[in-house]
Amino acid sequence: MTKNFFFRQLFDRESCTYTYLLADVASKEAVIIDPVIELSDRDAQLVSDLGFKLVYAINTHMHADHITGTGRLKRLVPGARSAISAAAGADADVKLEDGGAVRFGGLELEVRATPGHTEGCVTYVLHSQRMCFTGDALLIRGCGRTDFQGGSSDTLFDSVHQRIFTLPEDYAVYPAHDYKGQTASSVGEEKRLNPRLTRSRQEFCAIMAGLNLAYPKKIDVALPANRVCGLHNIPDEIAALFAEK
Repeated sequence: MTKNFFFRQLFDRESCTYTYLLADVASKEAVIIDPVIELSDRDAQLVSDLGFKLVYAINTHMHADHITGTGRLKRLVPGARSAISAAAGADADVKLEDGGAVRFGGLELEVRATPGHTEGCVTYVLHSQRMCFTGDALLIRGCGRTDFQGGSSDTLFDSVHQRIFTLPEDYAVYPAHDYKGQTASSVGEEKRLNPRLTRSRQEFCAIMAGLNLAYPKKIDVALPANRVCGLHNIPDEIAALFAEK
């Protein structure tokens, strides 16, 4: 990492979600990736403590396991704008397209469409720092499920192999979740060691079809809220957290 780049990985224990704060030190402009609403005060406070100007709060996809913090961060940090893939079907200030960019200071995140977990998944690639933020498309030694939100195992196989595994092998991989305490991987590691994505297409699709995962417990709450930037029909227990703020 260069001297002009700030990076912080944050964690939500309930949903095992990683949130990432990135900043251009010279300009103080920052972006936050995949914030969680219950921890939006933490994130806003960190931005303030470090003297950064949050320009974008962005998501890798429309999440089903938590409500995004982008909407609340816009209230807590005036001037911040929300962004998500246009293919996600969610409202945001900026609708991102494949091949586009998210710019902050002298830094730039490339937007790569990586659908399959959902129709609107993207991977953000920060070439200058040789890192990528893969959302649920590629996890550490795994990948996101493909049985809801327009998911497709066949599409995910192509997305990972054509849009992520084609990056240089030393690029660091930062996923949206990890459930075993790992924090990062690399493109090369996952190409060699991912137990699902080192298989053939047919084998991969068979593995995904046989997962028999439970219905996401928060999906009926999270999706309606996340379609409107995380501030629509917030559950009472979450709204209560912010009632006095």
